Order: sequence, then C-alpha cells, then structure tokens
Amino acid sequence: MPSLKDLRNRIASVKATQKITKAMQMVAAAKLRRAQVAAEAARPYAEKMEAVLANLAGGVSGADAPKLLAGNGRDQVQLLIVCTAERGLCGAFNASIVRLARERINSLLADGKSVKILCVGKKGYEQLKRQYEKHIIDVVDLRGFKQVGYDNADGIGKRVIAMFEAGEFDVATLFYSRFKSVIAQIPTAQKLIPAEIPAGGAAVSYEYEPSEGDILAALLPRNVSVQVFRALLENAASEQGARMSAMDNATRNAGEMIKKQTQKYNRSRQAMITKELIEIISGAEAL
Repeated sequence: MPSLKDLRNRIASVKATQKITKAMQMVAAAKLRRAQVAAEAARPYAEKMEAVLANLAGGVSGADAPKLLAGNGRDQVQLLIVCTAERGLCGAFNASIVRLARERINSLLADGKSVKILCVGKKGYEQLKRQYEKHIIDVVDLRGFKQVGYDNADGIGKRVIAMFEAGEFDVATLFYSRFKSVIAQIPTAQKLIPAEIPAGGAAVSYEYEPSEGDILAALLPRNVSVQVFRALLENAASEQGARMSAMDNATRNAGEMIKKQTQKYNRSRQAMITKELIEIISGAEAL
C-alpha cells in the first residue's frame, strides 16, 4: 500500500499534468478558429477548380486529353501521398489517416501493384515505416513552418508532377483528414493523378479561347497544387480540432483521477489516525 507521501506526490503530479492538458486545450481552441476559417475558405476555390476542369474535360477526348487528366493508360505503379501532422497528442487523428492508407497499401500489394509512399508529416512516416519502410521514397518535413502556405503545397505538387512526367508512377492518391467538426474528422482518399472529375460535369456549356486542351494543360498542374493545399488546410483544422477534443478528455480524466486519489489519501490518513488513537488508548488502559 502506498504511503501518504507517495499519494501526495501522485496527486501533485496529476495536478501538474492537468494544468498542461488544460493549457494545450486552450491553445488548440485558439488555433482551431484560424485553421477552420482557412480550410473553409479554400473549399469553394478547390470545388470550382474541379467544376471548371469537368467542363473542360467534356471538350477533349482520346489523344487530345492531357496525361494529367487521362493518365498514361496504366495503373501498375501507385504513388500514395499520406498527409499527417508533425506532432502527436491529437487523439486518433494521425492513426485514422494511416489506417486508411494502410488498407489501400495492403489492397494494392495483394493485387500485385507496386507502391510508392510520399509522407507529408513526421507522424505518418513514423507509423508507416515499421511495416512499409522500403516503399517510402521520401518525407516532407513541415515543422519549420509556423503556418502552412500555398508555396509549401506548390512545392509538393510540382515534385509529384515531375515524378509523373518522368514515368516514376502511373496513379497518385492523396490521403488526408477532412474537417467536419471538433469531434468529427473524416479520413479521405482523393485521386490526384489522373484528375478525378466530378460525375455529370458542368450544367452550362462554354466556348473557350484558346482551346480546351490548351487551358487544361495550364490548369491541371495548378489543380494538383490546389488539391494538395486544400488537403494541408483541412489537415491543419482537423489536427487542432482533434487535439482540442483529446486534451479536454485528458483534463477531465485527470480531474477524476485527482478525486479518486484524494479520497484514497483521506481514507489512508484517517486509518493511520485511528490506528494511533487505538494504540494510545490501549497503552493508557495497560497502565
């Protein structure tokens, strides 16, 4: 049975941890608002980009379609771009993205496909390297940036396009977590190359000058960067939401633990006082 000193030290330790989790919850709440606004502002632009591409795609076909839209006709080599956080203590946020990516990897390997993994974020790399280290081609480290910007996404997008043009892969898929609310983040897999065109296309027909093919050749590389940027912003909001929820749960759990340990401490202290009183009374009666 722990001594009273051990119980006091344990209670003090849990109280110190509770202060840390409460502070982290408040910081995450402050960051969440800014990240949520950025993610929601990026959605209309990315969705409109997809709508424009859908309209343009209706005017090209066959050999006229750019490779970024139509692909190269193969799907043997698959590139998986797994976007996660650089830090932990955010509940199941990183694990849920990695789980979705792992399911896709296992499915592709079972079908005899070749898999290459590009990790964006340290936590995804740490979890995937245990089982798929030989498939990981590189890790993009964003820890040095206080806030992720379009330049970061554009660098990743240009690298992916350069790899595709060099014939290093046939299909690219982007993995990230779409922000829904503080308690709900949805792991998402989005095909990046060839571009995933919404079903049905646009309802209005336009005439383009220059031709649809020329415009697509200019827009498709930008679309890759836009979709990566959208994924990074969605991830940033999802990470802060998950961290806020996780730290809130940790703070409440610490409070419950403090309550239980305090009750245990009081019972032990009362038992010791009672024992000492019994010894005193017994000694007095013996005299």
